Amino acid sequence: MKSSLRFSIVLGAILIVGLIVNSWSYLGEAHVDRRPLKDFPQQLGNWNQFGTDQQLDAPTLKVLRASDYLSRNYRRTDGRVGNIYIGYYASQRDGATYHSPLNCLPGSGWNMSDPRRITITTPGGSSFTANQYFIQSGSARLAMIYWYQGRGRAVASEYWGKVYTVLDSVRLRRSDGALVRITVPVGDSESTALAAAGELASTATGQLGEFVPN
Repeated sequence: MKSSLRFSIVLGAILIVGLIVNSWSYLGEAHVDRRPLKDFPQQLGNWNQFGTDQQLDAPTLKVLRASDYLSRNYRRTDGRVGNIYIGYYASQRDGATYHSPLNCLPGSGWNMSDPRRITITTPGGSSFTANQYFIQSGSARLAMIYWYQGRGRAVASEYWGKVYTVLDSVRLRRSDGALVRITVPVGDSESTALAAAGELASTATGQLGEFVPN
């Protein structure tokens, strides 16, 4: 193939991509319907809402820049308690994006240990990979599971979460997504706390689609 023809093909491809990107930038992001997180179910299997939803203070909200969020405690029928935090971002094009616990928690005085990747199985039978840690601040020690969710994907890696966000921003005109974090106090048994956190995470995934659109 002659160099002039190759140049013409590459130039044409660049122009086409440029036109597509510019047109999508002009059109803005695609609209997706979703329910507000305040309507997230108060009962998740054997877990029921415990107390009122927690409200973050103004300085924290200013840093998070989330479009919507939920921080809610649940209690299992056997008395075990856990917390679900969901930080949802309607768009990440303007720089607002989920904050990794790897950055936020140590800055807030939490020590993180025993990092692992685990498999969460959804009520529908599918599965995905999530992050698992133990976190501690003073005498408080918690089992933590978290992942990034949005546009039909649930991923453990912050890096791949951002890659998919860029790709979907071009392909779907969408950059919405959320950080989902589950914490359960350890108490007397690490393994029991981890099992409870995994159960709460699995049960919650069955409800997320209405609030973090696929």
